[in-house]
Amino acid sequence: MTALTTPTTTSATVPQPARLERTPERTATPRRFLMCPPTYFDVVYEINPWMDLGVPVDTGRALAQWERLRATYEAHGHRVEVIDPVPGLPDMVYAANGGVVLGGRALAARFTYPERRPEGVAYERWFAAAGDGVVSLGQAAEQNEGEGDLLLAGDVMLAGTGFRTSRAAHAEVAALLGIEVVTLELVDPRYYHLDTALTVLDGGPSPVVAYLPEAFSPASQAVLAERYPDAILATPEDAAVLGLNAVSDGRHVFLSDRATGMHARLRERGFEPVGIDLSELLKGGGSVKCCTLELRPAPTTGTTDVPTSKEAHA
Repeated sequence: MTALTTPTTTSATVPQPARLERTPERTATPRRFLMCPPTYFDVVYEINPWMDLGVPVDTGRALAQWERLRATYEAHGHRVEVIDPVPGLPDMVYAANGGVVLGGRALAARFTYPERRPEGVAYERWFAAAGDGVVSLGQAAEQNEGEGDLLLAGDVMLAGTGFRTSRAAHAEVAALLGIEVVTLELVDPRYYHLDTALTVLDGGPSPVVAYLPEAFSPASQAVLAERYPDAILATPEDAAVLGLNAVSDGRHVFLSDRATGMHARLRERGFEPVGIDLSELLKGGGSVKCCTLELRPAPTTGTTDVPTSKEAHA
């Protein structure tokens, strides 16, 4: 028989209730985005596993879904700029691939596939004419697919490689934008861009990310686990509907309405998921983040020397 000992009344021996961790308060920060309407969106070639020439595209539905995403951003206090679509460039709707903007400096993409290369020129032209705190550094010299593979996480740039953006582009971005770049190798062709396998939810002093471990090489999985031990790990089911192709303002996370498991995990961590139906644009291999390029402004204090396009590539 086990003897039971009656506890004394001293505070030192009275069992204490389990400490409950409080869900952190999340703060939304207004953002400035660049988007491109899918006026000419279609699947007319196959350059990723999502594209299927045998599946028809409803351009009118794609436009309606895109408009709802834009309106949702604006309803949450974000500013949306719009670049005019170019006939013959059906993937231009995926604005995130058009470049990367940090501290007001914009580096336009240099695409891998010839079908998309003219997009880099179109986005560089927009950056050059934008004004309002955006200064163009020209087009990247190296193979670089913009925010598709370049995600800002606090004071580092997480950079994908393996399918589209080259490792040489990572060094170029580090030099031109003056930021530490962390290379991550992608190994699953379904997740050919970093923004399909990882999303930055909070870019503050202690960044919060979500990612699909098996989309990365073992070495890159180790890097992510060390840097982000509290990351949200996505399920293959949520990743398979591009649930990680998301945009966060620090509180609201705009993502596929189909990624229900990710919605639940986000709520557990204090974020507010905002479900978006972009099923038509999924046919081209993109979702919320693919349609959204963030225009990060120059610092408001102090002075920053911004190189011109010629200086950047001298």
